This record gives sequence, structure tokens and C-alpha cells, in this order.
Amino acid sequence: MKHYNLKLTTFCLLTMGVNQFSSADSLTRQTLPLFQSKDIPALCDAKISDVKKQLTSLETLQLAQDTPAAPILAKWDAILASFEDFYGPIGLYSNVDPDEAVRKAAEDCEVKISQFQTEILQNSKLYQQFKKIKSTDPIDQKFQADILKDFEEKGIQLPVDKQQRLKEILDQLTKIEQEYSRNVRDNKQKLEFTAAELKGLPQSYIDALKKNEKGSYLLGFEYPEYRPFMELAENDEARKRYQVAFTRRGGKKNLNLLKQAVDLRYELAKLFGKSSYAEWVLQKRMAKTPEAVNTFLADIHATVSPLEQKEVQTLQAFKAQTLNIPLEQAKIERWSEAYWSEKLRKAKYQVDQEKLREYFPTQAAQDWLFAISSNLYGIEFKPVKVPAWQDEVEYYDVTDTKTGKLLGGLYMDKFPREGKYGHAAVWSVYGRSTLTDRKPISALVTNFNRQGLTSDELETFVHEFGHALHGILSNTRYSSQTGTTVERDFVEAPSQMYEEWARRKETLSKLADYCQPACPRVDDALIKKLAAVHSYGRGLHYARQTLYAQYDMALHGTDALKVQPLDVWKKMENATALGYVPTTEFPGQFNHIMNGYQVGYYGYMWSEVMALDMLSAFGDNLNNPKVGQHYRQTILSQGSQKPAEKLVEDFLGRKPNNKAFFDEITGQRVK
Repeated sequence: MKHYNLKLTTFCLLTMGVNQFSSADSLTRQTLPLFQSKDIPALCDAKISDVKKQLTSLETLQLAQDTPAAPILAKWDAILASFEDFYGPIGLYSNVDPDEAVRKAAEDCEVKISQFQTEILQNSKLYQQFKKIKSTDPIDQKFQADILKDFEEKGIQLPVDKQQRLKEILDQLTKIEQEYSRNVRDNKQKLEFTAAELKGLPQSYIDALKKNEKGSYLLGFEYPEYRPFMELAENDEARKRYQVAFTRRGGKKNLNLLKQAVDLRYELAKLFGKSSYAEWVLQKRMAKTPEAVNTFLADIHATVSPLEQKEVQTLQAFKAQTLNIPLEQAKIERWSEAYWSEKLRKAKYQVDQEKLREYFPTQAAQDWLFAISSNLYGIEFKPVKVPAWQDEVEYYDVTDTKTGKLLGGLYMDKFPREGKYGHAAVWSVYGRSTLTDRKPISALVTNFNRQGLTSDELETFVHEFGHALHGILSNTRYSSQTGTTVERDFVEAPSQMYEEWARRKETLSKLADYCQPACPRVDDALIKKLAAVHSYGRGLHYARQTLYAQYDMALHGTDALKVQPLDVWKKMENATALGYVPTTEFPGQFNHIMNGYQVGYYGYMWSEVMALDMLSAFGDNLNNPKVGQHYRQTILSQGSQKPAEKLVEDFLGRKPNNKAFFDEITGQRVK
């Protein structure tokens, strides 16, 4: 999700909004403004100018020492919320708008926004205002402390020359990270494949492809095209060619941009007297230090590395048996792992991921997801026709079942198109404030098959929906502390926990109730198979996740200036069970570490520790609305009003532990 510099802004992602009134609930519905590319530069400048004026009124207030904090905090939050009214949609549209000119204009505006945010947090007069006020309420105390940390993180305590250099670095990083993401997102390259090279893929997949004048099929880098090909295409050389091209879609220029970013981040950390960028970043995370993260990752690696080796050996034996060839000739290559894993799943568990699309039609999956969320959290989703950035985008009012009150809004942009963000993510575009009754808005963005989902894609849908609900069900005093503003290494936990609802019978068996026309119902036998499939490949999966996280930490450690990103990657990947494939360039398209997740990839597994521990509270009944309401109130509604560990402790009634996580990665967790 798109991430800006100020803490108030949303993770992943009122004056500018289009306000509409609903006679049903007599409450203001706020929807997102739409922009023309030609208008964005002037609107961007005008909004920044307006916010400057509002902040000037705050910095010139005559405050005595120990002035009560609440009015000042409320004023600060209202000013920055009015800024978010503009830059929230801008951050979304730079990734999803169908018009390339809008995306480019939005990106240019984002650079100005980033520069201005740094300027705000290097304003010594504002900083001193927040030093004078006194908070007595726990929420206000944490908010004040977080604001002061934000100023200090932007160098307010540094000498003027270092402040200026920090500003230059942050400006450069914004532009570099944008260009890197754009090079991946806007890559229009199409690979040519013959009909023979598509053998093994379903006819529905082939029929949806375009051909060139030679009759060759053209495939791009969207996941609905890439992933089925890697799992099902029988031609080994075709899979290798596709995977190599996929890893190189950022180009050499992205490798250069990544190196520039790593060097600048290291220089930034040095301005603060830190030994590494990792040390500087982790001050505000649950993990706190690079040593804690590296120890955590080393423990996981020690656990899963033998499992990874064993699983590759199992695939190799299966390949040898299937092809009736000697074991030494049945090597599993990186480009063939997904193919042979899928064949083994089919043979051993009789689970065909493509066949599962019949069980999980896309629209039925959405209706089911609405239903289980409604039951669990006491909410309703009401479709409303509103203007959106693309014709297929849907909008829903989310209301409280008991009170009928409008809680927030949900946009859903489900299907792939050219120029759109290529993965799955949620932008928490607007944050919640109980002081002003500001309603949150989340935008869920995916690239799904229109006809149906695999079990993996269904989990992704539920996961991202968890992020959307984290924003929408926020009930925070200040929009700056809304749902997903929690520590970055906790932000995935609610979504990871929710994935379980896409695996268990008590929830998954209900999906067929929403199929029109009828679809097969998930039964005990399929649930058992899916559970086995979920456990299968745990070693390969967690070994890969650990590799990504350790690579991220290696780039941002004390030796950053000596690091050449591709060389480090080659060495680290080569030490894994499947090794490094020559000419591949994974670091040039590793969007996470150039889009807000640098020194953060470990957070997926750190969050999963919390997620699996929280899951224990639901026991054998995921559909328990009593537990769901408790979870809504103690976790989802709280945002960052409390430290994440305290949120988990409030929900569980005890401190969190990692037992369930290590049981999960070794396949020993009892469902």
C-alpha cells in the first residue's frame, strides 16, 4: 500500500470530496473526487498553499507552557485531514487511473506533497508548539509523542545544513522510488508463444489471449497471465523464458535506481548518527532493532531451510517417477518449481487450482466475503452508484447493523487492465475521526480472473479485505491514528489472521450459497485436501519469505555503501535449495523495498506471529460474532491509539507469543 511521510497518512494508501446525501440514513456520504490531468498541477499547488495558511495559524498561537493539549491536537489533525482529502485520492490514482496522463500528473504532485510534508516537519515553530502542550489523556499522550517523533524523524533537531541535506535526500528518494515503480507497472512488453508452448493451459485461458499477425500468442506480466502459465504450461523452455523476462521487467535502470536509493538511505541514517538505515527505521517498529529482526529471521531460516531441501527432493523424486527418468536427471529448476508443485498437488491431493475456479466464482466469493464479515462484525455493505475512476469500479456504503449508522465507504477495483497497479493492495484513502465524524474510505485493488478464483487467490481476496476493514472499522479520535497507521510490522496481522476464514469448513462451505448459477459446494473431502495443500510447500514458502526479508536487511545494513544489489541477491539466492538462475534480475522488480516496505519485509512474518496468536481466541468457531465484536473493538477500531503489543494483549488477555507461528511453519499447527 502506498505510504507517505507523515504518520497521519495511511499505510499499503473533506473539502475536496464529492458529498452526497442518503435519505436512508440522513448522514453525509463522502466519495472520492475525480481529476483531469490538466487540472492536477494547479489543484496540487492550491491545496499546499491552503494547508500552509492553516498551519501558520497554528504556529502563531500564543501558547503558555503546559497548555492543554486537546484543542491543539484537534486543530493539527483537522488541518492534516483536510490535506489528506486531496493527497489520499492522488496517491491512489497514481497507481490505478486508466489515463496515463492522470497517473503521471498525480506522481508529479506526489513529489510536491512529499517535499511539503518534509517542510512541515522541519518547522521549528510548529515543533515548539507541540513541546509546550500537556496531555493528560492516554490517547492524547500517545498522539503528542508520535507527533514529536515525526518531527524528530525529519531532522528537526539537526543543524540547518543537515536538515537541508535531509530534505534533498527525501526529495530524491521520492522521485527514484516513483520511477522504479513506474518502470515495472508501465512495462508493456509482450512475449510471443506458439500454440504448442501453451500446451497444458485451459482453453478458457488461451481464448482470452491476443495474437499478433504471425499467429503467436502474446503474454504480458499481469499475474492472471503469468501465474497459470508457470503452474500449467508443459514446455520447460517456455516457462524459463517467461520467468527470466518476468524478473527483468524493471530493466537495468531499476537496478541502478535501487542502488541509488540504498546509498541515499544510508546517508540519511548517518545524518542522525545511526549506523545503518535499518537502525534508523526500526526505532518506530515493534522489533525496535536490527539485531532483533536478524535474530528472528535466523531462527526462521534454521527451522525452514531443512524443510525447503526436503520439499525440493520430494519434487525431484516425483518428477523422476512421472517422467520415468533417473533421479539425477530430474533436477528441479526455479522456473519449474511451480509446475511440478502443481502437478504433485494434483497427483497427491487431487486438487486442481484451475478447477477450483468453479467452486469460487469471483462474484460469489465477494458476496460470501461480505456475508461472513457482516456476521462477524455486525456490519452491512450497501451498493451505491457513484462516479469512479473506471467503469467497473464498485462502491459500497458500510453501515453498522445495530444502529444503521454509516461507518465508511469501500471502493473495489478487481480486474486487470493496462497501466494499473499489478498486485493486490488496499489504499486507506481517508482516515476516521470521531471528533469531526469524518468517515474512512478504503480502496481495494486486485487483478483477479473474472470467472473465478483459485484457493490462493481467495485467500488473497480475504487478506486484502482485512486491510480494507481495518480502515473502515476504525473508530479513532484522530484521523492521524486511523486503522492501518499501526506499526508497520503489525499492520499485516489482522489481514493474515482473516485468511483462515478462506480455509476452514465452517466459513468456506457457505460460499456456494452465493453462487448464481449454482456452483459445487465445498465438502469435508475438499477441505481436507485444501488443508493438506496449505501445509504442503511450507518450507519453500517460508524459506522464500525469509530470503526476501534477509535480502532487504542486507541492503540496509552497516555495509550499504559497499553493496551491489544484484551481486548480493545472486549470492543469497544461490545459497538456497533452488539456486540462482543466470540473467534473472529479481532486485529490479522487488517493489516492496521501493514502495514503503524497505526494512519492513520481515514484518510479514513478524505480523503473522501476532495473527496466529490472535486467531486462537476464535477456537473452533470462526463465525462467533461475540468474539468478532470483541476483536472489532479491541483491535480494528483502535488504530494506533495504543502500541500494537498492547492491542494484542487487550484482545487476548495476555501477552502474545510465537508458538502458533512456529507450529505453522513446520506444519504442526492444529486447525
